Amino acid sequence: MVARTWYARTRLQNVGLYRKHYVEKNLPKLRAVPGFIGAQLCTRSEEESVEIFVVTFWKSMAAIDAFASPDREAAVVPPDMAPLLVSYDPRVRHFEVAVDTFAAANS
Repeated sequence: MVARTWYARTRLQNVGLYRKHYVEKNLPKLRAVPGFIGAQLCTRSEEESVEIFVVTFWKSMAAIDAFASPDREAAVVPPDMAPLLVSYDPRVRHFEVAVDTFAAANS
């Protein structure tokens, strides 16, 4: 399993809109890609902004290539979502999942 990680920042007043868009628009598109396993959207509030950390899980790098081709390291940020962000990483990082306690807990 491969974890694909991405980081962004939004304004405090936009985090709800971002979360709603992610759940209603992004997740259905991700679920339609063969090899997509799941996702986690993590947030950390600060005084005037919110950090966003997204981890998606994939069966293989080939599955990620089907989603992010031709450049698997490029962040996929839908044009209608970008205005909600103050900043975001244009590149993602991939990690081989070495230990997965969620799979064991849910079986």
